[in-house]
Amino acid sequence: MEHLVVLLAALGTALAGYAAGGYEAYPQPQHGYYIPGHFAPAHYAFDYSVQDPHTGDYKAQRETREGDVVRGFYTLLEADGTTREVHYTADPVHGFVANVRRIGQTVHPPPPAYNSIYHVPVGHY
Repeated sequence: MEHLVVLLAALGTALAGYAAGGYEAYPQPQHGYYIPGHFAPAHYAFDYSVQDPHTGDYKAQRETREGDVVRGFYTLLEADGTTREVHYTADPVHGFVANVRRIGQTVHPPPPAYNSIYHVPVGHY
């Protein structure tokens, strides 16, 4: 019976200390610890590019982030032969803002020759 009283007294003391804030649910912030709800500001930079003459896939992107501010740009070759160039920023005050430019002249293949009687492309029966 004495053991039960000692055990209940120790458990009560521990619970009282935890409820009063005497014990910490997570370790103190130290190098290498993850503490839920406490995040360091995000910082990153990346870039990539693709240049594939076989498929005609040409594109590139570069982006940086410092805290809540993101800046970047990307370019890609459109199907009509022009290049789309987009410079963008994003932050909590202004939101996402993009400046889009189209560079070059559109290139369209000539239309197929049609048989005027049947209205089908010549050579396709």
